[in-house]
Amino acid sequence: MKEMVKKGIMIVAGSLILSLGINFFLIPDHVLDGGIIGIGMIANYIWGMKVGLTIICFSIPIFTLAWFHFRMYFYNSLHGLLVSSFSIDVLQGLRAYHLPLDPAVSSIIGGALVGGGIGLMLRHHTSTGGTDLLAQMIADWMKVNVGFVILAIDAVIIGAGGLLFSMETLLLSAITILSVGLVTMTFTSSRLLPEHPAS
Repeated sequence: MKEMVKKGIMIVAGSLILSLGINFFLIPDHVLDGGIIGIGMIANYIWGMKVGLTIICFSIPIFTLAWFHFRMYFYNSLHGLLVSSFSIDVLQGLRAYHLPLDPAVSSIIGGALVGGGIGLMLRHHTSTGGTDLLAQMIADWMKVNVGFVILAIDAVIIGAGGLLFSMETLLLSAITILSVGLVTMTFTSSRLLPEHPAS
């Protein structure tokens, strides 16, 4: 019970930190994060869709894969997905209070907060779902650091986003995912995630 309470606290704390980075630093400057979050941001910029709701929708295929092959990851990530997605949409009002920082600085700070939120949850064997969940499965299969896998997936997403928007968006987003990846690896490198056999 104590472990469950601790994990719950980390999910809420990580989700709030991540949501702060997205809503207060990244979205106001039209910057992308990678992965499912980045897809949610692209949907928001183009169609005005809610980022959190889009994340949930695009996470369904990944959670389906986890259900059949990594059941423990499915259970560990479901709460993180729901809480973080809900937090992102609830805290969207923070965008109106964005500080007039240089976009590059906002990208670094926002990325660090997103990486910190993700890393905090990964250290306690949970995640936000989406490509974080996919990265956990890939890292387990390939025996590599999960932060490195997240960085690689993120690069693909922001590359696609850069084609849709501008070179400035691409460069700022690259700064963001580097910040996310470095902070995530800092949180996860000192503690290996456990292996879970397929079920």
